[in-house]
Amino acid sequence: MAKLNEAETRKRLIDPMLAAAGWNIVFYDKTKGQDNYNNCAIREYPTDYGPADYALCVGGKILGIIEAKKEESGTQSVLTQAERYSRGLSNNPFNFNGYKVPFLYSTNGKGIRHHDVRPALSRSRQISGFHTPEALVEKLNYDSEEKSARFFDIPDNTRMRPYQCEACDAIGHAIADRKRTMLVAMATGTGKTFTIVNLIYRLMKAGVAKRVLFLVDRRALAAQAVRAFSSFETEQGLKFDKTYEVYSQHFQRGDLDENEAFDSNLIPEAYLTDPKQEHSFVYVSTIQRMTINLFGKASDYSCSDEPEDEDAGQLDIPIHAFDLIIADECHRGYSAQEVSVWRDTLDHFDAIKVGLTATPAAHTLAYFKDVVYKYGYEQAVRDGYLVDYDIVALESGVRMSGIFLREGEMVGVIDSETGQSKIDTLEDEREFSAEKIEKEITNIDSNKKILQEIKRYADEHEERYGRFPKTLIFAVQDLANSSSHADQIVDQARDIFGRGDSFVQKITGKVDRPLQRIREFRNRKEPGIAVTVDLLSTGVDVPDIEYIVFLRSMKSRILFEQMIGRGTRKGEHYPDKSHFVVFDCFGGTLIDYFKGVTGVTAEPPRKEVKPIKKVIEDIWNNRDRAYNVRVLTKRLNRIDKEMSGESRDMFSAFVEKGDLNRFAISLERRLSEDFTGTTGILRNPDFLNLLENYPRPPKTFLVDYAIRDVVSSTWIVRDAAGKEYKPDDYLSIFSDFVKENSEKIAAIGILLDRPQEWNTDALGELKEKLESSQQRFTIENLQRAHKEKYNKALVDIISMIKHAAREEESLLTAEERVSLAFDRVTVGKDFTSDQRLWLDRIRSHLIANLSIDKEDFEYIPVFSDYGGWNKANRVFEGKLSTLISEFNRAVAA
Repeated sequence: MAKLNEAETRKRLIDPMLAAAGWNIVFYDKTKGQDNYNNCAIREYPTDYGPADYALCVGGKILGIIEAKKEESGTQSVLTQAERYSRGLSNNPFNFNGYKVPFLYSTNGKGIRHHDVRPALSRSRQISGFHTPEALVEKLNYDSEEKSARFFDIPDNTRMRPYQCEACDAIGHAIADRKRTMLVAMATGTGKTFTIVNLIYRLMKAGVAKRVLFLVDRRALAAQAVRAFSSFETEQGLKFDKTYEVYSQHFQRGDLDENEAFDSNLIPEAYLTDPKQEHSFVYVSTIQRMTINLFGKASDYSCSDEPEDEDAGQLDIPIHAFDLIIADECHRGYSAQEVSVWRDTLDHFDAIKVGLTATPAAHTLAYFKDVVYKYGYEQAVRDGYLVDYDIVALESGVRMSGIFLREGEMVGVIDSETGQSKIDTLEDEREFSAEKIEKEITNIDSNKKILQEIKRYADEHEERYGRFPKTLIFAVQDLANSSSHADQIVDQARDIFGRGDSFVQKITGKVDRPLQRIREFRNRKEPGIAVTVDLLSTGVDVPDIEYIVFLRSMKSRILFEQMIGRGTRKGEHYPDKSHFVVFDCFGGTLIDYFKGVTGVTAEPPRKEVKPIKKVIEDIWNNRDRAYNVRVLTKRLNRIDKEMSGESRDMFSAFVEKGDLNRFAISLERRLSEDFTGTTGILRNPDFLNLLENYPRPPKTFLVDYAIRDVVSSTWIVRDAAGKEYKPDDYLSIFSDFVKENSEKIAAIGILLDRPQEWNTDALGELKEKLESSQQRFTIENLQRAHKEKYNKALVDIISMIKHAAREEESLLTAEERVSLAFDRVTVGKDFTSDQRLWLDRIRSHLIANLSIDKEDFEYIPVFSDYGGWNKANRVFEGKLSTLISEFNRAVAA
């Protein structure tokens, strides 16, 4: 196709774009005064330095200059010509550092470069279309510096956390510095939505933004965002949606919480198609819907598995419809095609764009350029807003080494299409690598033993905390018919945990109303175990999750961090949730794989496979021929390996004996010797159809009943810096800590040398110092480590300190220690029946707390309910102070 010259470019490309933006294209008429031009794009407008290609005139004032070039020219370098013409309009009533026109453009009919020259240090930028006359008037009346300054005078919501305030101010400073795109990275569970609602309120009140688009990629997230706006309270005591208009799209029943009454406040279409300066609103929309609004239903943005909005249609939305866009969850690992559409949707608007993510990806960083604020997971844990995790490295011979089947072994064979199964005997040995487990073969015993090992930990958790740990299991797949790994895990877990069908549920895209199932998992005691493949795309959080089980492997850091993020929140129904546990069913190798990787992953979007028809067409047109021949050779070889015997017969009509492998090997030579004849075969419509739709052999999925898996586990604790320790190593550094701090931490010195000084304050100091240490020496971590190494459960903290300093010291439980202390204190003494009742109460308290003081008698119900200190002291004839001192000393001895 011939390239357009400059005149043709103006007529065929630029004029229609200006007309679409509401400009009347007219030629300059020297007989008419400038006041006679309104909403006009005046061709060949004279300046002191020659005629400008277009002058944009509104109400008799030139607001814009356009420099037009032919189609093949760039736009950035020629913007200087528009600048020169702007300086030459001496009769225009403006002067911005020598520029007599505020808004400059350069275009080749394909791209448009725009420069607002009013601020001295402003940058030019690419835009998708021309501003309308109304948009230029609005821009002219907008004082960015004054409004940005006002932003910092508006207080944050009183519920904002310090880092959330810092994030808002960082965005405010970036806007003040004239940045148009920016990225905010905040860990999952740190309140990104609440932070952004606060930001939007401040920006709108300051006048920095008036028309705000809040983009998400799930309707459930849209509903969640609308709820956040409706619950946000301004400093006047009004809700956000009573202060500014908040609009949304239609919601479906499944997008909402159970029993939630919710009316969508639908945005008037005119707010999108005919934005006014007086409009001030927030519009919450999915990016899928906005893409349809901009480009129609053929735009094919398919990152979501939820059905598209049937009521969505294409609209004529100008580029200034919004002046602020928030893109939530902008890290999604879309395909290259979807990233392109995602960018096109954002690029349509000339607005400030803020991306929100927990896990920045390469394509988001490339688009938004600057991470203006980052608040990571480790920092949030240190600040006490999220909880850390321990690791259980669960080793399975099958998952680490794969499966080797011998000749003559019995296996189950499942037809993946029909789901029918049968028992077969292998006529030869077969080997399956670890990567093929649950994709081509499953081992019943392996899944069973892994679940039994998890149950062992869950039983210990339930004994300690009095509750079953909410457990999320990530299965490998949820294939149709009988080969679903998720279904197998559900079935086996119901048997192993023995708590009924409702206790273990599958939550994948194949169940009825998955969002509803997730909310039940969040809000109800049952199910206690959810089995999924990818629960992450829903945007619904379950803060009470305490166990996350990785039965599936992955290489995507984004996916891994999102999965881990399901457990990082503090408990909702369980406020004492102090951590969660990650079960790495690959011997800890999954966790190891992601160690040390930067927070901004270089993970590219999924590659879009080039259709084989396009590869062949590129060869025919000699477009990058050598490369495309190599691609086609690989594709043909792959088809040869995958096709059925029926396919080979069908290919024989085009290739000798249907041998695509031999044809592929000789393809380069064939094209060299007979290009026309060979491409004639390749471009034959029937051959092309066969390449895409050749019959495949039926796939089978094997079930191994014979091999007995060996499963073991190692508990691993993480310190505050993310360093991991196995039990032996953890107790070794604990011993070093105790020995190094025997003089620095008074409580350690008391236990080792001065037991007579032991009391409740000393115990409190000891716990605080241990828990705040770099290694997180919590009672639970230390007890777990002692149980793993010494097979002694519930070792008390006093024993742990003494044993760390002197290995010959015994490891006792609290009950054992208090029993010995009572024997020492009460031996040879007689007590009345009332005294014995009080001694029983003191014993119970010491077992739970390992110390006692006078205040406990006034505030602890087991004492205060029976008269407190005064009553007890009378019972012991005024000698209670001496008695509890003896008990404290004996406990600490």
